Amino acid sequence: MCGIAMIRLLKPLDYYQKKYGTWQYGLQKMYLLMEKQHNRGQEGAGLATVKLDVPPGEEYIWRDRVEGKNAIQEIFAGINKTLSNSTADVYSDPEKAKLELPFAGELYMGHLRYSTTGKSGLQYVHPFLRRHNWKNRTMLLAGNFNLTNVDELFDHLTLKGQHPRDKGDTFLMLESLGFKLDKEVQKEYDKLKQRYTNDLIITTKIEEQLDIASFIRKSEKMWDGGYAICGMLGHGDSFVFRDPKGIRPAFYYANDEIVVVASERPVIQTAMNVKEEDVHELLPGRSMIIKKNGTIKFETIRPAAEKLAKCSFERIYFSRGSDIDIYKERKKLGESLSKSILNSIENDVKNTVFSFIPNTAEVAFYGMTDGIKEATQQSIKVEKVLIKDIKLRTFISTNTERDDLATHVYDVTYGSIRRGKQDNLVVIDDSIVRGTTLKQSILTILNRLEPKKIVIVSSSPQVRFPDYYGIDMASMSEFCAFRAAIQLLKETGRQIVIDEVYQKSKAQENLPKEEVINYVTEIYKPFTQEEISAQIAKMLTPAEVDCPVELVYQTIDGLHTACPEHRGDWYFTGDYPTPGGNRLVNKAFINYYEGKELM
Repeated sequence: MCGIAMIRLLKPLDYYQKKYGTWQYGLQKMYLLMEKQHNRGQEGAGLATVKLDVPPGEEYIWRDRVEGKNAIQEIFAGINKTLSNSTADVYSDPEKAKLELPFAGELYMGHLRYSTTGKSGLQYVHPFLRRHNWKNRTMLLAGNFNLTNVDELFDHLTLKGQHPRDKGDTFLMLESLGFKLDKEVQKEYDKLKQRYTNDLIITTKIEEQLDIASFIRKSEKMWDGGYAICGMLGHGDSFVFRDPKGIRPAFYYANDEIVVVASERPVIQTAMNVKEEDVHELLPGRSMIIKKNGTIKFETIRPAAEKLAKCSFERIYFSRGSDIDIYKERKKLGESLSKSILNSIENDVKNTVFSFIPNTAEVAFYGMTDGIKEATQQSIKVEKVLIKDIKLRTFISTNTERDDLATHVYDVTYGSIRRGKQDNLVVIDDSIVRGTTLKQSILTILNRLEPKKIVIVSSSPQVRFPDYYGIDMASMSEFCAFRAAIQLLKETGRQIVIDEVYQKSKAQENLPKEEVINYVTEIYKPFTQEEISAQIAKMLTPAEVDCPVELVYQTIDGLHTACPEHRGDWYFTGDYPTPGGNRLVNKAFINYYEGKELM
């Protein structure tokens, strides 16, 4: 779940100097766009600039990429140091600055990296750069995406005679687009060569006439996955496009001075100080193309799917909660759980304390408490029981890191409930994926408060399947819901279900992805959600916890009611939005059954 940001200044730099007092207007806005999306990238960040119409012999592309949680600050600190060390006449003159200073340009692209596979290294940080001696074949690329058919795309490129240096989806996307860009430029060159003899004129004409949508369309037709991708060409064209299912988000704002793109709407609202209605969603399957001359056009790359699959988990877990719709959705998720929570505490609101696991569950907590109060017409006791000390996501860390982090992420507020097992304690979280933090930390420290009963509430449904379109958790046994279902099958004498799912999956192993069926759903069918929840609670409760523990999960119906426009629920249902998801979950179960999981 990475973050993207792109800016195109539509006026010369001196325009912004005169109007806003600095030619750094675009650079300052880019900093805001990236900083306001830091929730989307704590493993690294990158920034690139393209300068328009600089003379030959001068660099026209600048790029910086940094690893680590402070990457944004490091990038801009380096830029500010360069600016402060420049002479006064260069610093204050937009034209001189553009020629002599690295990040003085008209086009900016930023990326926030959130590792989806546990892999790290500067080579995984965007923007990616594909250089060429012709500016119109030089391309920068950054995106929020995962492809499910990497092997297929790799084979396609190698059969064309290419030699990709890596099998990662980012590298393959870049080479795939670059290959089609080369062909598009060559096609234009061959046509223009019949009319013009001057190569400089031909190059200019190519830049003017280059059909951006065409080369994107020819490349993208082979992709299976979720993506929001922005790109810049060396001569000054730029673009952003989105997958036809709408899995990954993208928003834009444009006036006569600037075009802004980001992964989230409130980020643009804040950076540009504009209203919600001024920021528009880029529609699924569509592209926005900004030509070098500043003209903007929208084109369909692939028709939007009839059944969109906008990611619901991204709304619950990753997205910035200041968005008006996301705020309402998270509240609704909490509110819809009120009845189940009251059942779990036998309606004993008087002797129950309500709290939340920081930080993204806070809004769902407000909805939960509003729902409880409305249902009971009683006042309720709320406390900040847990404190988060480390701002890291444990479920996408590497195994070694995860186990260590899980025991140190949280601390408890002593005195927040009455001692001596007098109070139930209800604590809501945004999701329960692996259950590692619950088992190794949260339940143990909550038990120190001596509650009568602990009820852990998840505002999302049970995460039962790998994502493959964002957070690429590829091992089935990572999910506590899956482990619980497997245990139940074995305990109830239904091992045959596991064996049959394996046999069905194995029989599909060599089928085209379009023909693969997700039989892994059959692992869960014998049991109710409540039965699996009870097994998860049993499985995650440490031996030293001496009070009853119950887990209450969101329902699929509750999810769809709260997020009606974001019905991408494959994490919970196994209803993958593209054929590649079925193929990969099929492979994941085979690996689990054969003991070949990479954890």
